[in-house]
Amino acid sequence: MPLWIFRISALIGMPFLVYMFVSKDYYSIMLALLCGTIIIAAEHFVHNLKFVSIMIAIFGAMLGFMIYFLCDYAVYKMNVYDISEYWKIYKVAAAGILCVLGAALSISKASELEGINKKGRHIKIVDISALIDGRIIDLCETGFLEGTVVLPHCIVDKLNIMASSKDQLEKARGRRGLDIVTRLRDLKDIRVTTTAKDVKGENPAEHIVALAKYFGGSVVTIDFNINKTAVLHDVPVLNISDLTTALKPVVLPGESMSLFIMKEGKEADQGIGYLDDGTMVVVEEGRKWIGKRAEVAVHSILQTSAGRMIFAKTKQQAAGAQQ
Repeated sequence: MPLWIFRISALIGMPFLVYMFVSKDYYSIMLALLCGTIIIAAEHFVHNLKFVSIMIAIFGAMLGFMIYFLCDYAVYKMNVYDISEYWKIYKVAAAGILCVLGAALSISKASELEGINKKGRHIKIVDISALIDGRIIDLCETGFLEGTVVLPHCIVDKLNIMASSKDQLEKARGRRGLDIVTRLRDLKDIRVTTTAKDVKGENPAEHIVALAKYFGGSVVTIDFNINKTAVLHDVPVLNISDLTTALKPVVLPGESMSLFIMKEGKEADQGIGYLDDGTMVVVEEGRKWIGKRAEVAVHSILQTSAGRMIFAKTKQQAAGAQQ
C-alpha cells in the first residue's frame, strides 16, 4: 500500500507542484508528468532488484565514471585545442552515458557476478543429461526440486557445440538442452544461476561430481555413470529416472485392470499392452484381443535392470484356470 501511495503521489503530485509553484505552461506540466512516470518506472525497476544486484550496478556506474575520469585526464594532457573544446561541450553527456552503460552491463551480468555465496545441500548441480531429458522443468514447476539450481558453464558450452553439430540427432539434443536452460532461467519460484568454477576431473562425470562436492550440494542427472561416480565420492544424487521408477503405480498379483492390447508378443498367442507409465504388460492368449480393450488379471511381476514387466491373463482365461 505505501508503494502505491508513493506512485500516485509522484504521478499526480509533480504536475500539481509545477502548476502551483513553477509554471502553468502546458509543456511544463507535461514534462513534470513525464518526470513522475520516470520516477515510478525507476522505483519499480529498483524494487524488483536484489540488494546485491543494486550494489553491483553502483559498482558498474563507478567503473564507468572512472573511465570518464581517465578520458578527461587524457584530454587535459594532450592539450589539443580542438579536442579540448569538443570535450568541454560533451563531457557531461559522456560521463552520464559511461555511468549508465557501466550500471546496465553490471546488472545484465549480475547473476554471474553474484556467484554462489552459500554452500550446502540446497545447491543442485545439473548434468547435461538432465537438461536434454527435460523433466527437470516439471520438478521445478511442481516444487519437488527446490534450492539453487546451478548450471556449469562447461555444460552450457557443450550444449552450444552440440546445437551447431552437423549430426541432426546431436543438433536436436543440443537445441533441446538449450531450450530447457532458457526455460529454467525464466522460472520465478526457484533460483537458477551459473558457475564458471574450475575443478579437477579426468572426465565429464568426475568434473560434475567434483563440482557438487566443492559446493557441498547434490547432482541432478539421469546418467548411470555419473550416478555411480557420485556414490563412490559420497556425493548425493537426485536421479530423475529413479524418481520416475519410484512413482510408478504399484500393481500386485491378482489385481484386475482394463488394458488395451496393442500388438502381439514374442510367444504364441501373447498380446502386449502398456500401462499409463509405459510399463509393459504381457497378456497370455491376448493375441485375439489386439486392437481391443480386455479385462486382465495380473499373475506375476518381473523386475529387471531395464525396468518392470508384468505378466497377466485375460479374465476369461483366469476363470477357466480356476475351474
